[in-house]
Amino acid sequence: MNRVRLAIIGAALTLVAGLLGAVWMGVVLDRQVEARFRGRLFAVPSRVLSAPLVLFPGLDIERAGLIDRLERLNYHAARSPAPQPGEYSLAGRRIEVGLRPFRYPYREFAGAHVVVRLDEASRIVSLQDARGRELDTVEVEPELVAQFHGQSREDRRLLRLDEVPAHLIDAILAIEDRRFYQHSGVRLSRIIGAALANLRAGRVVQGGSTLTQQLVKNFYLTADRTLVRKLLEAVMALLLERRHTKDEILEAYLNEVYMGQRGSVSIHGMGEATHYYFAKDVRALTLAEAALLACVIKGPALYSPYLHPERALQRRNLVLEVLIKEGRIGPVAYEDALAAGLGVRGYLVEDNPAPYFVEFLRQDLTRVYGDEILASEGLSIFTTLDPRAQRLANRAVRGGLERMERDFPTLRREESPLQAALVALVPVTGEIVALVGGRDYGRSQFNRATQAHRQPGSVFKPVVALAALARLGQRVPPFTLASMLKDEPLEVSIPGGQWTPTNYDKEFRGEVTLREAIEGSLNVPVARLGLSVGPERIIRAARQMGIESPLDPVPSIALGAFEVTLLEIARAYAVLASGGVVPALRSYVEVVSEGGRVLDRKPLDFVRAFEPDETFLVTSLLRGVVDRGTGRALRRLGYRGEVAGKTGTTSGFRDAWFIGFTPDLLVGVWVGFDDGKGLGIPGSVAALPIFADFLMQYRGPDGRSSFVPPPALERVAIHRASGLRAARDCPGAPEYFLRGTAPTRSCGAAGTQTALDRMLDWFKERL
Repeated sequence: MNRVRLAIIGAALTLVAGLLGAVWMGVVLDRQVEARFRGRLFAVPSRVLSAPLVLFPGLDIERAGLIDRLERLNYHAARSPAPQPGEYSLAGRRIEVGLRPFRYPYREFAGAHVVVRLDEASRIVSLQDARGRELDTVEVEPELVAQFHGQSREDRRLLRLDEVPAHLIDAILAIEDRRFYQHSGVRLSRIIGAALANLRAGRVVQGGSTLTQQLVKNFYLTADRTLVRKLLEAVMALLLERRHTKDEILEAYLNEVYMGQRGSVSIHGMGEATHYYFAKDVRALTLAEAALLACVIKGPALYSPYLHPERALQRRNLVLEVLIKEGRIGPVAYEDALAAGLGVRGYLVEDNPAPYFVEFLRQDLTRVYGDEILASEGLSIFTTLDPRAQRLANRAVRGGLERMERDFPTLRREESPLQAALVALVPVTGEIVALVGGRDYGRSQFNRATQAHRQPGSVFKPVVALAALARLGQRVPPFTLASMLKDEPLEVSIPGGQWTPTNYDKEFRGEVTLREAIEGSLNVPVARLGLSVGPERIIRAARQMGIESPLDPVPSIALGAFEVTLLEIARAYAVLASGGVVPALRSYVEVVSEGGRVLDRKPLDFVRAFEPDETFLVTSLLRGVVDRGTGRALRRLGYRGEVAGKTGTTSGFRDAWFIGFTPDLLVGVWVGFDDGKGLGIPGSVAALPIFADFLMQYRGPDGRSSFVPPPALERVAIHRASGLRAARDCPGAPEYFLRGTAPTRSCGAAGTQTALDRMLDWFKERL
């Protein structure tokens, strides 16, 4: 009797313990469900967007790459006379585009029908809307450049339930869970049917899961097909349904469901899937497209329209059959959808055309937002990047390095390959439109445009020239473009010995003008110029131009014997191109929250450091470098437009440079080895051709803008051999001067003048 009683008590205790355990497990599971569902449901990567393409009268659409941009955005040839959103048509000198809706900061662009009329040279003559009204400008939406992912590497665009078209919801429910709005999270009949199928197979072959159970599995559990996992899934589904409405659960499902793979990134949710497969907004989905998305859910790899188009088409049609049987669509809609093709965009792999730019941007933004927010908060980052410029820059760098290795086999090294960097920016605004930090980002993430500090060599000479030609607090600058400089052997005592600069060709020319010294990149005359103005004045000019790297007041500073980054020296040249303005560099314009609120804006920011007439003198020098000096290879390579630039080659040929600019674009190029090994070729052979390739592909061989001399300058004909005014028996060429600084005396009958006379003239001009 005691044994029976003990057994009963034991059974009761076991039952109580089991009930308590079940209650405890229920409480734990309930808390687990709510902790996730009440928090931030999804990690949404931040999107890096390019600058929009702005169309305006006068723009060359071939150089701007309008059609390429539309095709990269997956615009298709129009199927009717009036292009729908996402379509365009070409007819002679007329382009019609149905621009898609897009959300910009502070405004929603609803889309528009735009008519673009062209002249014979492919330049825009006029822009009109669908009603024939003239438009000043039109923006083509930005491109998605990259996304900032977390460790899960998931792409997702969050949708509200009211944004999802009814036919997409109908298609999903019809094929995945047609009694979704009737059950309480678990359908016993489906579970029993699946269990019987599993018993017959001797393994788990069917899930029998409702839509709610699928969401639970994705949110909280693994994909393992075990009975324990299925039991937990069912319990958690019941708890989820008890706490939340059907619409809340459906919205979460539509944003979570796995829809395929793009390279190493997984596609989640209907918002991202719509863009991935069809390159459109979810609200623009057709019935056939919605049915295809619904069919993919069962197996994104098995029913991939890219990998298995026939299988995907067959299952899509099955979805349509279910829809018409259930009365969710009519016969006409069914027949039209059945006749439609799959309609997916071209297969996409991960394509980040600007990995160095994106990483540079990420480092900048991380200081403000942190990596976790960038990877999970769904920010939209509107950048300054021009995708076409970036792709051309990539091509120019890759092609230039391959050319050098082909022409100079000693430059081909496997262990530490030849490298190059390129940066292109808008001088006045400081907007970076393209950035290449190395040969292969996959092999080396070190950014040679922003992180590598190298000696600038001769590309620093324009800074020395500006120090000599600008007022810098004085009423009259110490030199003019016609000032004579000695090109004779020079020795300067420095701590530890003698500094003896030499010219590239080891030759001396006697006396040359300041212009000739810069155009010919003559080291000795420029070294003398640096000694005359003083290292402190050079450093002052460099600082005003935005150079922040350490600079020592030593004689060799005039020849660039210190280290800077490519981006830093490019910004300094932007001061010349912009007429004396130092721009704040910008890689992005605005950062916008997932809800559309502007979190950060980078306004135009600049400081006037020099007067336009001062910087134009140096620009004039650099135009001469291209036309007559060390940069004349640019003309031989076919560029005919107005351009200014400077070659640079450092000691031992370790670094090759070319920095050049037009009035609206500045491009800097560096070539070298990471370990500092000499190239054996100068900047005019290594860096200049990369610059030329990029500039001509991006702007065309004729350019599109001209340098305009400031009205404060005056032009006087100068006899180059003497630096004095030209005369009948000693003709010369026009030269630019700050007003009141041109020489007052002519060169005379012999075309020469004694050193004493020149010294007297120098003092007279400045008294």
